[in-house]
Amino acid sequence: MTKKFKLEIGGRELTVNIKNLAEQSNGSVLVQYGDTLVLATAVMSNYEKEGLSFFPLTVNYEERFYASGKIRGSRYIKREARPSDEAVCNARLIDRTIRPLFPENLSREIQVVATILSWDGQNEPDIIALLACSLALSISDIPWKGPVAAVRIGRIDNKFILNPTYEEMEKSSMNLVFAGTKKGDVLINMIEGNLNEVEEKLIVEAYQFSKTYLKKIIDLEKEITEKIGKKKIALKTDVIDPELEREIKGFLNNGLKESLYQKEKGERTNKTEQLKQELISFLQENYPEQIDQAERFFEKEIKSIMHKNILDNEKRPDGRRLDEIRGLVCETGLIPRTHGSGLFCRGQTKSLSILTLGAPGDVQLVEGMEIVGKKRFMHHYNFPPYSVGEVRPMRSPGRREIGHGLLAEKALLPVIPPFDKFPYTTRIVSEILSSNGSTSMASISSSSLALMDAGVPIRSPVAGIALGMVIDPKGNYKLLTDIQGPEDHYGDMDLKVAGTNKGVTVIQMDVKIDGISEQILKQSLKKGREARLQILKKMKQVLEKPRPTLSPFAPRILIIQINPEKIRKVIGPGGKVINEIIEECGVSIDIEDSGRVFITAEKEDAAKKALAWIKNITREIRIGEVFQGKVKRILNFGAFVEILPGQEGMVRISQFPPYKVKKALKVGDIISVKVISIDEQGRINLSINQYKKPYDRGKKPYTRRK
Repeated sequence: MTKKFKLEIGGRELTVNIKNLAEQSNGSVLVQYGDTLVLATAVMSNYEKEGLSFFPLTVNYEERFYASGKIRGSRYIKREARPSDEAVCNARLIDRTIRPLFPENLSREIQVVATILSWDGQNEPDIIALLACSLALSISDIPWKGPVAAVRIGRIDNKFILNPTYEEMEKSSMNLVFAGTKKGDVLINMIEGNLNEVEEKLIVEAYQFSKTYLKKIIDLEKEITEKIGKKKIALKTDVIDPELEREIKGFLNNGLKESLYQKEKGERTNKTEQLKQELISFLQENYPEQIDQAERFFEKEIKSIMHKNILDNEKRPDGRRLDEIRGLVCETGLIPRTHGSGLFCRGQTKSLSILTLGAPGDVQLVEGMEIVGKKRFMHHYNFPPYSVGEVRPMRSPGRREIGHGLLAEKALLPVIPPFDKFPYTTRIVSEILSSNGSTSMASISSSSLALMDAGVPIRSPVAGIALGMVIDPKGNYKLLTDIQGPEDHYGDMDLKVAGTNKGVTVIQMDVKIDGISEQILKQSLKKGREARLQILKKMKQVLEKPRPTLSPFAPRILIIQINPEKIRKVIGPGGKVINEIIEECGVSIDIEDSGRVFITAEKEDAAKKALAWIKNITREIRIGEVFQGKVKRILNFGAFVEILPGQEGMVRISQFPPYKVKKALKVGDIISVKVISIDEQGRINLSINQYKKPYDRGKKPYTRRK
């Protein structure tokens, strides 16, 4: 079976090809945009997984080097290894979009895989992969409430651009991805974006611009599904006896309200867990056949109680007002000998960020399917088990840690000074010491404090806030500012917004419902700005602006511009000269092709010594200058004298004094010489005779080496 569908979108053709290539999957599809081609597959296991407290969905985004026509990797390994950070984030983007559209009673394992088969260097494959995954699920027999559509929006010269190319993205002030479902009107299902301090109203306008195109793509997906989609499998429904349900509710009612509404997370967790164990014991004794429903029923009741109390009474679990931020505490300079540190606490959420400055050569080399280059600013996020009071193995960073780390990195990038003004490589590590919701946003604030503490001349501090929402089937909703654990877990929206006083630098949203309206987005952004400004005000009370000088423990970088033609003189044959400078002065040296040289040292004196050395090597010698030089070689026709490090000139026999100096001259002698000419090849001719003062007969114009 081969079916092809086409749609013109953004001046390019979107092609959907159903070839049933992966015929043993539940659904597969090829989606092409330009010459970027993605294969998406969806597979569902044949058996139910009992007793799960989460939906067993796995999303993989597989980059392939062949897609870009390259053979990459080290000399010894030429195949793809672990996913790049960008691939991890793209997998999370797809996961966050499709996950809320699966039915609650589906407990079979699902795996969705997007494989990038071709990449044209113009069209980003992430949104194409998301569309392909949506179609693979839609035409399969897997129960799913899609389809979803996605577009990317840029902005150049005050005009919105649909699905901008990489070249256009370089000029754009925003990089926003909107995903949506169509339930009457288009609802926003997912948002991902990094922006250059953009006002909130422009985000709303960007969504308004995207709606027409989202509708077109959704209509195409529905047409395809109607023509070739498989019939969805029937799910078993869990039927609970009404009398049993009333009895369980009565058992939980008072105890659940008491355990859920605790200000401290630890007390809330302990009391809730104790009540759950009591419910399990109750069911084991009275209704053993329903014991497997205990977890699901318990979670459902917590969600119901929390929603009702917020919607009817505006009562949050910790007693705050709907728009109230938890108590804020900020500190800087906590850790000795580091180059910068910042602590940001919001209630029981605590993030400690530590900053390290390095030489230009300390950049991270990035080699992926899409991105090949150097990275001079890095943010890494760690989420150790003690932050949530758990005991579990310490492993390498997972998808969550990578995703949160890159989210904070994108939020901070717009305020990082350009390389020309601040040539350091910068790495920030955020250690989450205690977690009770919105740790990614806390890491942005603590990182801003660390940057200012280190004296990095950032344009403005950045702060972040997470907003939530609860909504009932009739559409009544309440927005929540600064959500914590249960409000995130049982709420219906998680909207993270970070930025400066001027505007937004990063935004990320996912939902647990079909989607949100434009009105909810607009109101949420307004509340996010109010909260962000409040947090920034608190941060500025601790440290208003970057410190005027770098930490005494930070390295110092001196810069010199040399003639590019003299780079080889600084390096020397086989690196002999530059290695000698590095070893002698205790510095690191980075040289650009333009002739710009960066000298990095722990102590400024060492850097200055190396700088003077390089200046002497690359100094432009002029005719008439006089030097004290060292004799390096003696030949029949004259002597070679080193007048500057790495620079020699020739004293011919005719330029020696009239007496027989040649017989008395030895290698290593220090003599006074004058530059008399420089030929077209740059060769320097020296003279002893023409030294600035005439020599008295019998007086030697040189000194014997000791």
